[in-house]
Amino acid sequence: MDLHSASSLVIQALTQATSQDTTVLKPAEEQLKQWEIQPGFYSVLLNIFMNHSLDVNVRWLAVLYFKNGIDRYWRRVAPHALSEEEKSTLRAGLITNFNEPVNQIATQIAVLIAKVARLDCPRQWPELIPTLLESVKVQDELHQHRVLLTFYHVTKTLASKRLAADRKLFAELAAGVYSFACSLWNHQTDTFLQQICSGDEAAAVNSLERTLLSLKVLRKLTAHGFTEPQQNMEVMGFLNAVFERVKQFFECRRRISAGHICMDKLEKNIILYTKVLLDFLDYHPYHFIPLIQRSLEFAVSYVFTEVGEGVVFERFVVQCMNLIKMIVKNSAYKPAKNVEDSKVETLEAHKIKMEFFTYQTLTEICRRLVSKYLLLTEEELTMWEEDPEGFAVEETGGDSWKYSLRPCTEVLFLDVFHEFSQTLTPALLDMVHNLQGPSVMEDSSVLLIKDAVYNAVGLAAYDLFDSVDFNQWFENQLLAELQVAHDRYKLIRRRVIWLIGQWTSVKFRSDLRPLLYEAILNLLQDQDLVVRIETATTLKLAVDDFEFSTEQFLPYLESIFSLLFQLLQQVMECDTKMHVLHVISCVIERVNMQIRPYVGCLIQYLPLLWKQSEEHNMLRCAILTTLIHLVQGLGADSKNLYPFLLPVIQLSTDVSQPPHVYLLEDGLELWLATLENSPAGTAELLRIFQNMPALLELGSENVKTCLQIINGYLFLVSSEFLQTYATAICHSFCDLLKDITHEGQVQVLKVVENVLKVSPVLGAQMFQLLLPSVFRGVIDGERYPVVMSTFLGIVGRVLLQNASLFASLLSQMAVEYNQEVDQLLGNVIEMWVDRMDNITQPERRKLSALGLLSLLPSDNSVIQDKFCGIINVCVEALHDLMTEDPETGTYKDCMLISHLEEPEQSEDEEPPKEQDKRMKMLALKDPVHSVSLQQFAYEKLKKQQDLLGEQGFQALMQTVDTEIVRQLQEFLQGL
Repeated sequence: MDLHSASSLVIQALTQATSQDTTVLKPAEEQLKQWEIQPGFYSVLLNIFMNHSLDVNVRWLAVLYFKNGIDRYWRRVAPHALSEEEKSTLRAGLITNFNEPVNQIATQIAVLIAKVARLDCPRQWPELIPTLLESVKVQDELHQHRVLLTFYHVTKTLASKRLAADRKLFAELAAGVYSFACSLWNHQTDTFLQQICSGDEAAAVNSLERTLLSLKVLRKLTAHGFTEPQQNMEVMGFLNAVFERVKQFFECRRRISAGHICMDKLEKNIILYTKVLLDFLDYHPYHFIPLIQRSLEFAVSYVFTEVGEGVVFERFVVQCMNLIKMIVKNSAYKPAKNVEDSKVETLEAHKIKMEFFTYQTLTEICRRLVSKYLLLTEEELTMWEEDPEGFAVEETGGDSWKYSLRPCTEVLFLDVFHEFSQTLTPALLDMVHNLQGPSVMEDSSVLLIKDAVYNAVGLAAYDLFDSVDFNQWFENQLLAELQVAHDRYKLIRRRVIWLIGQWTSVKFRSDLRPLLYEAILNLLQDQDLVVRIETATTLKLAVDDFEFSTEQFLPYLESIFSLLFQLLQQVMECDTKMHVLHVISCVIERVNMQIRPYVGCLIQYLPLLWKQSEEHNMLRCAILTTLIHLVQGLGADSKNLYPFLLPVIQLSTDVSQPPHVYLLEDGLELWLATLENSPAGTAELLRIFQNMPALLELGSENVKTCLQIINGYLFLVSSEFLQTYATAICHSFCDLLKDITHEGQVQVLKVVENVLKVSPVLGAQMFQLLLPSVFRGVIDGERYPVVMSTFLGIVGRVLLQNASLFASLLSQMAVEYNQEVDQLLGNVIEMWVDRMDNITQPERRKLSALGLLSLLPSDNSVIQDKFCGIINVCVEALHDLMTEDPETGTYKDCMLISHLEEPEQSEDEEPPKEQDKRMKMLALKDPVHSVSLQQFAYEKLKKQQDLLGEQGFQALMQTVDTEIVRQLQEFLQGL
């Protein structure tokens, strides 16, 4: 591509690609896509985005295309890879000047230089780092900023490489540039402090930006550039300087006004200093030991003493709390149970930590955490009033403790309390003791303190197990506090019901549960919405507990369920509706069939909620979960839900519909539950199965559930189902088996086994396409035992229940293996006998014995040759199955079941699902459960004797070990 003529064409295409008109935009994008692989295209792009006179949008797009091209075509092994010559020209062009005037484009250029550096630096691009170090000395401010920006992105990218060779290269880079980076940072920082003191705001803000970038570079070099950082004076000098610099920056922050132009970047710098310490602690805990004392003094003084009053800001407090937490919790600083097994460094760190956390320090930290940081803030109280739902279901899980003050405070409190519980338990209990009895309504500060103290007792429930008699406290005080109806006391009503929820799984007597349910019943009618939502949460914790008893809960079920349903209707936000639905689901799941009389209103409401939640897929997931539990609770009565249920399943499991991305997993679970509880098949239920082939094609982690669904249809409507969908399923299975794990193979083959169980003749014909691969597995001696066991289960069923198909498949295989049919049959029997130990399930062992015995009587010489093996398998199976009646001394096949046998059901056991009943009926027809192996063996051997005559039969029996013959006779005596 000639650069001069190409430039105008590419500029024109990029200009059109920035258009809002799709008729102009699409052809331009298509044209650029075609040029991507043309030699010289990226050189043209480089010239375009380096030309500051062109339109900024065109240049922006040129940078993005260049950046994407690095990902696709820069590696040597990539298809249409860039030539080494062009790459060399591009590398040189990228670092010729650093004067990009547009910030966003400058950042993108820095990122793409870093991307190239990741692949080429230092081997193919040794000049990059020296060029950057030289260029940063240029006194032009813009130039210096752009170089630092690039240097930061290059350092960040190279630091992220994790292979040993790359880390060694980065360590060499760090050793070479660290001294320069430190002096650069010190120079930029001092320059900023002088400028801010002299009042030169414009210059100060630019210097501060450069200070920030040089500090970012140092952060990466310090954390990732040294294997023994403690041995490096400059690294430890820099880390110690961080504490002084934070003081200077806070002093500077105190002097400037809130809206000052530098305030935002000043705070970013302070936060970055704390990140330097946190990173170093994270990656080098043992090398951090000399800094533990100073770090704790630094963090504790700013957060828990007067030093920080009016100086610190929230994000800094969070970082300091995280620093304390990481030191307290660090496993590198905890001695082993046997102290002699601990590292010297660990003992040193532990000693520093324990000497710092004196009784006085700990009690002050605890007091301040509870009385200052755990207090509800003005913003939170306003949110309670103005957005109660937002307040009640605010997300505080996951990693929110790293960034948000409240979860950070709670996590720090928990960790410090757990580590020093002996010291802190009396201090916390003193706070509780001082707050006994109802509080004065007029004094809101007392109510806020009580809320915070109760919060602390709830958070530390596990550590307070031996120190708090929660049952007595619940009866003597907490119940009374829940009954104070004053509006101001809603703070405490909400906190107390939360507190009980925290303790229910820790220490809560089961005979007190009715009192709790009574309290929950009252609070679900509270005037305040936040209290009602919190009560619903505690109900979920109480119901979802190991100690939960349905019997105790039943007297309250109707009223509580009705109030939960009202709450579901009252709340407006999707997140809150999800939250309440999860509570409802949990209640339905725990009481199971007892819920039936009370769900009418919910069943009527869910279709409306489903319709309203069209744009909110996560709420729809919650509805699906509720429906799963509803269907399980309703059992056969769930058929009344089909007009709503089946379209929901249809939509959730249709991969051509966008919502399936969110709904598929729960949709499949609902589909399965619906089938398992269905009393009879319907045309609509059968029609939904049209979604299945596409789901099997996805081959995702949902395959297991899909196979369970297929089983559900086989047990429910086998003949209609197989006639309609067998061909499609068989093709899907053939594709699946080509590319699936051994465990996956077994799951698929179990379905095939079930097909043969429900329809030995028709099913076997319909899945005939798949059976040769099973036979091949047996003939070739499949090495994975569980797969071999499943193969033999399928072959056994075909042999026993469809002998003509077995013969046909054997003939087909004989042609494929170029063997005589009898010879192949002999090989199959030999492999079968040899691999019987692979079969562990008694059902399959019996099936093998029945299948092999079904080859008798026979005058076929091959079968007679293998007679000894067949009898061995038979006797092994008889040992597995026969139980001796001690009174009569006769044997009985324990696998046999009859219509009359109904297993006793204990009170705790759930009643059988409809599918369980169907499987029981199927088992009654299954030879494994309906044919006595003892009787079958006797009859087959008798017929063999009749066929060969006494002398011939005795000769055959002599091929069998005498001990095996004796055992066989013992099993067959009396028949």
